[in-house]
Amino acid sequence: QVQLVESGGGLVQAGGSLRLSCAASGSIFSIMSMGWYRQAPGKQRELVARINSGSSTNYADSVKGRFTIFRDSALNTVYLQMNSLKPEDTAVYYCNMCQNSRCYWGQGTQVTVSS
Repeated sequence: QVQLVESGGGLVQAGGSLRLSCAASGSIFSIMSMGWYRQAPGKQRELVARINSGSSTNYADSVKGRFTIFRDSALNTVYLQMNSLKPEDTAVYYCNMCQNSRCYWGQGTQVTVSS
C-alpha cells in the first residue's frame, strides 16, 4: 500500500507564496511520476504540475512562471513552490504519484488566496 501525505497549504494574500510538500511512503518501488492537481469548487480537477523520473516537468499554462515543481528522490517527496499567488489559485491541491501503472492520491490540502 502507498500513502501520500501532503502539507503546506493555508491562507495567503494575493502576491504571496506557499510551498506544498508531499511525502510518499509504503510500498515504493519505482516512481514514474509525481505531481500536483487542484480542484476549485464547482470545477473539475486539473493538472497543475508534474515531474517524471527523468526530472522532466510540465505545467498548466496558468501557473507557468509562477510555480515550480521539484522532488527529493531520496525522500520520495515532491514539492510545489507557489509564488505570485492569485485568488484564482484557490483550490484543494492533491498530490499524485504513479508507479507500476498505478496511480495514487493524497487527501488534499486547501490553498486559499485572498484578494
